[in-house]
Amino acid sequence: MFAKFGRKEDPQNYADKDGHLVPVLGTREMIAMGVGTIVGAGIFTMPGIVAADYAGPAVTLSFVVAAVVAGLAALAYSEFASALPFAGSIYSWANVVFGEFWGWISGWAILAEYLIALALVASSWSAYFQGFVERIGIDIPTFMSGAYNAQAGTYFDFFGAVALILVALLVRNGVKGAARVESVLVVLKIAVILLFIVVGATAIRVNNWTPFIPAHQAGTSFGGLSGVWAGAAQVFFAYLGFDMIAANSAEAKNPQKTMPRSIVGSLGIATVLYVLVSAVLVGMFHYTQYKNNAEAAAWALAKSGHVFTANMLSIVALVGMFTGLIALMLGGSRLIYAFGRDGMVPKTLGKLDERGLPNNAVLWVTLAAIVLGSIFPVGMLANLVSSGTLIAFIFAAVGILVLRRRKDIDHSGFLMPLYPVLPLVSAGASLFLLAELNIDAKLVTLGWVIFGAIIYMLYGVRHSTKNEN
Repeated sequence: MFAKFGRKEDPQNYADKDGHLVPVLGTREMIAMGVGTIVGAGIFTMPGIVAADYAGPAVTLSFVVAAVVAGLAALAYSEFASALPFAGSIYSWANVVFGEFWGWISGWAILAEYLIALALVASSWSAYFQGFVERIGIDIPTFMSGAYNAQAGTYFDFFGAVALILVALLVRNGVKGAARVESVLVVLKIAVILLFIVVGATAIRVNNWTPFIPAHQAGTSFGGLSGVWAGAAQVFFAYLGFDMIAANSAEAKNPQKTMPRSIVGSLGIATVLYVLVSAVLVGMFHYTQYKNNAEAAAWALAKSGHVFTANMLSIVALVGMFTGLIALMLGGSRLIYAFGRDGMVPKTLGKLDERGLPNNAVLWVTLAAIVLGSIFPVGMLANLVSSGTLIAFIFAAVGILVLRRRKDIDHSGFLMPLYPVLPLVSAGASLFLLAELNIDAKLVTLGWVIFGAIIYMLYGVRHSTKNEN
């Protein structure tokens, strides 16, 4: 069994298997999906929460640090996606360069991020929806208003589940149609984010930015540079978006050009928006007022007297968060499809329907995200969501060192600059942020990886399609 751990996949096998997926996505659609994921619930929810819990006004620096680390990983992803444009992103790439076991572990880690991110975005959507309807005088029964918490009287996040089901129905009708909807919603969302920046800037009080980096509170992760690093680790999940782009690379037209442009372009747009929104948000009110506030942007506008704009923001946030859900659903389902394609999970999850769509995988991802969103509150999901992304980025950076040595792979597309220095810097930076995550996130991540290893040894290694060769 241990001899099978290092079995490497032949790239041509993946090319043949994924040949049934139709390449219909261009650079514009891919950037829209990337921005739709990166600028998702995070931009409406995370700046306030991270400011209150970790960095204070320096939350803007947390987003910059996360963007720099993500940017390094994006270069590695761009090279991999250009050379190996297969469904499953880091899972498929690691299978080719490291072997079956490490491919599975990297894919299993990123799967947790897709499922948790879906649950987090759906929970945030639900919070915005409930906040909006309450402002217009409609009361939501407590039992259906949030994740299970018997003490608080909440048992099921009904509206989060509805959002996931609606998105699943859209994605089941095909990636091209979902991408068209995504493109329209992304433009609308960016317009309203810019409106928030302009209107919110009129309510900024400069004293809310001071001290810019609050003093460190001993025994906590709040304040000082350690608070900035911890904040960066918490917001890192937002940059999962370009993994989603890579996960759909088998459905991209001219992937050697489309993938690098889409990954780098979506990251650049998203970073500028995150920094501006964070700066405005902590300038409007003292960061302590955003504690556990899942609809920080709309709350800040309403509190400062811009009720109409707040309601407009809530409406567009509700619509715009669907862009994140659509992209995450597409990426997560393509990853599950890749698992099933290789026999690492039941092969029915790797089957395509008569239209060439992996809809069995879509169904499984939807159900899993609904269950997670029903069990875990927004704050806990946010704490757990970055670790798998960072693990995947470490695999990608180190993988570049191996990829360059492979003579059987076409290297005529995008190449990560300053090889081998930049890949090593990228791996080290991701490892540093992983170490900055809180102890709960580390323990849950360790448990998830161990669980994944057990699944591989009990099921995956025995049912892998490589056994048929």
